[in-house]
Amino acid sequence: MEIIMAFVCGFLFMAAIYLILSRSLLRIIIGTGLLSHGAHLLILTMGGLGGSAPPVLAEGVTDFADPIPQALILTAIVIAFGVTAFILVLAYRAYQELKTDDTTAMEGSDTHD
Repeated sequence: MEIIMAFVCGFLFMAAIYLILSRSLLRIIIGTGLLSHGAHLLILTMGGLGGSAPPVLAEGVTDFADPIPQALILTAIVIAFGVTAFILVLAYRAYQELKTDDTTAMEGSDTHD
């Protein structure tokens, strides 16, 4: 199962890099979302997929799963959501001002007003 997750992570990273290197702001935003999903899946896979033990400790329980990867992923999801929301608002504002989402058309000039 880990080998399948490794291929899925690789595919997500590949698609994310392809989208991030494009010229459209919307594609860049989707690429950063895919990159964060790939990182979440990678952390989950490295934490271990096997085992049926719960990630909690209780009296008399000797077998339990490590809760750290799950806590890291939950924190990363919240941070990724905040960053994505900020980037979406920033891109929308840039589109309102410049009437384009092409990053090459957004380049400034050397003349100063």
